[in-house]
Amino acid sequence: MIYIDKLVTLKNNNVFTDSLIIAKGTKIEHRATQQLIKNYEKDISDFGRVTFEMIPLETKGGIQNVKVYFLNEQQATFLISLMKNTKVVVKFKKNLVKQFYAMRQLLQEKQTTHWIETRQQSKSNRKLETDEIKKFIEYAFANGSHNADWYYKSLTNLANGVVGIGSNQRDSISVSQLNNLLLIENIIGHVIVEGIEKQLYYKEIYKDCKKRLEMFKDLAYLELSA
Repeated sequence: MIYIDKLVTLKNNNVFTDSLIIAKGTKIEHRATQQLIKNYEKDISDFGRVTFEMIPLETKGGIQNVKVYFLNEQQATFLISLMKNTKVVVKFKKNLVKQFYAMRQLLQEKQTTHWIETRQQSKSNRKLETDEIKKFIEYAFANGSHNADWYYKSLTNLANGVVGIGSNQRDSISVSQLNNLLLIENIIGHVIVEGIEKQLYYKEIYKDCKKRLEMFKDLAYLELSA
């Protein structure tokens, strides 16, 4: 569930943040954030059951299981209201409120026929792109590559990066992002087909994919994060 680069995420069609994200965003040690939750757990539980998971994380003492609390919007809002309003905390509060609102809007959008139909189209398009990537991998192996399987993950991450999503997040994005993915994966598929037909070196085909997506990103005013 944890996506440190995002402040909120979906879990079982509910919107949550967690104690790690809050600690990072407010520049308060996670241990102190955990303690604040413990001190006010009874009050926080008025807004829903307080849940947590033991997550293996890198610490100064090596990898250790750390208790990470998951908080819904009301719980998180109450928790950060207990923190001193430094500039960092105020900025984080504003961003958290914005992302909770945006995620609620997404949940509503996902119930629409338009989103459902676009997601189904995205799945069909993804299958076609996957078939083209498989052909590309076979082509790369046939032309001397020893680790061509790497290209499946790399091209997938490249497409996700242009849209600004992580792996396994395609069911939690907007219609606009889904439409961008349709265009991006169509670009990748066509570049692969044309490259193979022209018998281009497999590394040049990959470079061309990346170049075309960078051009698309610029034209669509998207941020390339891959």
